[in-house]
Amino acid sequence: MLRRALRLLTGRGLLGRGLSTRKGGSTLDWTGNVSEIKKKIQSFLPGGAWNPLYDTSHLPPEHSDVVIVGGGVLGLSVAYWLKRLEKQRGAIQVLVVERDHTYSRASTGLSVGGIRQQFSLPENIQLSLFSVDFLRNINEYLAVVDDPPLDLQFNPSGYLLLASEKGAAIMENNVKVQRQEGAKVCLMSPAQLRNKFPWINTEGVALASYGLEGEGWFDPYSLLQGLRRKVQSMGVIICHGEVTRFVSSSNHMETTSGEEVTLKRIHEVHVKMDHSLEYQPVECAIVINAAGAWSGQIAELAGIGKGLPGTLQGTKLPVEPRKRYVYVWHCPQGPGLEAPLVADISGAYFRREGLGNNYLGGCSPTEEEEPDPGNLEVDHDFFQDKVWPHLAQRVPAFENLKVRSAWAGYYDYNTFDQNGVVGPHPLVVNMYFATGFSGHGLQQAPAVGRAVAELVLEGHFQTINLSSFLFNRFYMGEKVQEYNIL
Repeated sequence: MLRRALRLLTGRGLLGRGLSTRKGGSTLDWTGNVSEIKKKIQSFLPGGAWNPLYDTSHLPPEHSDVVIVGGGVLGLSVAYWLKRLEKQRGAIQVLVVERDHTYSRASTGLSVGGIRQQFSLPENIQLSLFSVDFLRNINEYLAVVDDPPLDLQFNPSGYLLLASEKGAAIMENNVKVQRQEGAKVCLMSPAQLRNKFPWINTEGVALASYGLEGEGWFDPYSLLQGLRRKVQSMGVIICHGEVTRFVSSSNHMETTSGEEVTLKRIHEVHVKMDHSLEYQPVECAIVINAAGAWSGQIAELAGIGKGLPGTLQGTKLPVEPRKRYVYVWHCPQGPGLEAPLVADISGAYFRREGLGNNYLGGCSPTEEEEPDPGNLEVDHDFFQDKVWPHLAQRVPAFENLKVRSAWAGYYDYNTFDQNGVVGPHPLVVNMYFATGFSGHGLQQAPAVGRAVAELVLEGHFQTINLSSFLFNRFYMGEKVQEYNIL
């Protein structure tokens, strides 16, 4: 009975039925009241000017219909679609809170910027197909009057995934699903592979899949800045601060099976200002958790997972930071301009970087090799021991390469099934998730943002059905298996 109740609880469009961040009045009522209060105070002040004793221009507003925690591409995409899909211009007030205003530790800017349709799940394929169309027509979506057009430097060179004899059948099935969803992908034999890419060593390769259209890489920082520019032009407020507390009300209820659950609704978000002890309480109707690698901590702050193990109340958001290294190297005799992003059987990957025989790549560590996520220091021995041998075996020219630089970034790693978490929490009823994509959040952000906005405004998915990505699956133990996680 609890599971049936869960499915009923997730079909809510909280903003679609009228916004209210205060009891007994809408947000628009409150804005009007502030205007009247200011006018009254004006009449008592010398000179009649509104001259507050304390400058609050750096603080977020005291009220916002939607508070989005996390100002990376996922959070900004949700903000964009909320404003684009609102029924009346200016009807929804949106606040985005980002604690790292330099984005120096944000996953977006530290990503390799790849986009592909070569997934095994129809939902992931659909998300990436929508997103690549968004990226191709970026200025139809994100153009701002009197500002220069956006250039994402999209390079449509495709992805080339390699499979051993053991993985060939899975690859064949994956490509079948990809084609059914409309992706342009072909299968290649080792002989075809050598003919098209003579620089590759096909030893151990039984089959390859190659993206013919809509795959490649782009500049993630340009997308981030383009989204920021656009949402601010639409009236979204971006605040540099950290969410430190949620104030919520609770209702206790008992299911027909006798299990007691507590429904919570967040009424207020406390935002601590950057480099300050000062904080601002913000009343709100909806909270979007798009905090990436730290979204698990934000969920815990809202009381999610604080219950008995095995209960819905005790089910945590299983998203944590995982550190990934990206290395940049030079190789004068390396693959030419036609080279796609290559994902090897071993898990190592690489792609070209610019035009000067430079390349970047890396490899996800095993569970036992996971590095400490407490800092973004790079382990150069990891390249020498775990990445380079596989690269040199697959591309003999890489025997003679020279590492030029390296960096580390974070995955918002979903430890349950490495897939995204989208939609409302079943018990904290006005917190929505857009997180946990485990390395493919950047490329799917335009589609995920729209999906979350549709849920908030209409109460259901409209463009792409992402019901399998709801939070409930963690409690029910229903993994969504994706075979192509890089």
